[in-house]
This record gives sequence, C-alpha cells and structure tokens, in this order.
Amino acid sequence: MRTPYDDAPRLPEGDRVDVRSLVQGEWLELEVGPGRGWFLVERAAAEPRAGLVGLEIRRKWASIVDARLARRGLGARARVFAEDAGLALARLGPDASVRRVFLHFPDPWWKKRHQKRLVLRDAFLGEVARLLEPGGELFVQTDVEERARGYAALVGLDDRFLSAGDAHGSPVLVDHAYDARSPRERRAIQDGLPVHRARWRRA
Repeated sequence: MRTPYDDAPRLPEGDRVDVRSLVQGEWLELEVGPGRGWFLVERAAAEPRAGLVGLEIRRKWASIVDARLARRGLGARARVFAEDAGLALARLGPDASVRRVFLHFPDPWWKKRHQKRLVLRDAFLGEVARLLEPGGELFVQTDVEERARGYAALVGLDDRFLSAGDAHGSPVLVDHAYDARSPRERRAIQDGLPVHRARWRRA
C-alpha cells in the first residue's frame, strides 16, 4: 500500500552523486537531519550565495521541507532528500566540495543498545572530512552536555580537524554566525537550557 510520502525526493541513483548537481550556489552547505527544516529555510534566505542540501531520514519531513523551500522560491538553491545520512554521505562527491556541514541536536539515544544508531561516529566523521574543502567547517550543537563532551573528544582525536571556536584553541562557541536557528535551538533558548555549540575546520 502506498503512503503519502512514497514519492519523497531522493538522491539520484548510482554509486556516486555529484553534490554540485543538486543545487545552485557559489558554495555548498550540508545539513544532516534537518527535521522540520526551519534552519535550512532561514539559512537559504540569509545567505543567497550558498547552495544547501539536507539529508533527512524521515520521508514525511523531507517531503514537507523540500516543498516548503520550493514554495518560497528557494528550490533552486536548497533541497532536502529522504536519505539516511550514514549511507548517503558515502555516495556524495567530489571530495573537498562542501564548505560547511551542520549537525543540530543529533543522537537522542540513551540506552546502550542504541549506541549503534549514533550519527556522529568515526565513519560519519571520515565522510565529513572527505567532503569538506580545506578550511571548511563542521558545526555541531546539542543541549546535552554529555553528548557535547563526547563529540569534542571524538573530533579532537582526528588530526584532519582543527578547533575553530574561541580564540584560545577551543572548539566551543557561545553562539554562531549563520543567521539561522533550528526549532530545537529556539526551544532550548526559550526554556533557558544551555546549548553546547562547537566548530571545527578542515585542516
């Protein structure tokens, strides 16, 4: 039986997908897990030079957000595809073709048996390192301090990434300068919850 989202936008078939063919822009930015997509909508409006690609595992939200971007006249520069980022990133190329990768509030998995579902792991980090251009940015934020420490430890062990937060060699950012916020970030701020932000650059 068909569902309303069987026709959710998908990446082109094939072992390799040229990410530059998916959207227009002077440079490319990638968001993993955009969910309801408001960060992408705001980012596309705030930075008209950037081409934006979202990878969202839930077909419903990939369909809704992709259509929303099109209705706002942003469809040529911003798309969302119904894909598992853990699999899709390995298909994207060429190497060093993406300027920024955004990961907002990932990994809501707490039980030990769910550890295999975590997004930010070695394999994911390897694909991000491959896709980022020299000096390109990996931006991660979470409202869970334990997750923030884990991400910092993982990326800190990888010499392909340099801390790009404060002026003291830390990846930690008090805020960011992307002129867009995810719904979860806005809710955390409204609720007075700390948001742990970190940024690294591709060496």
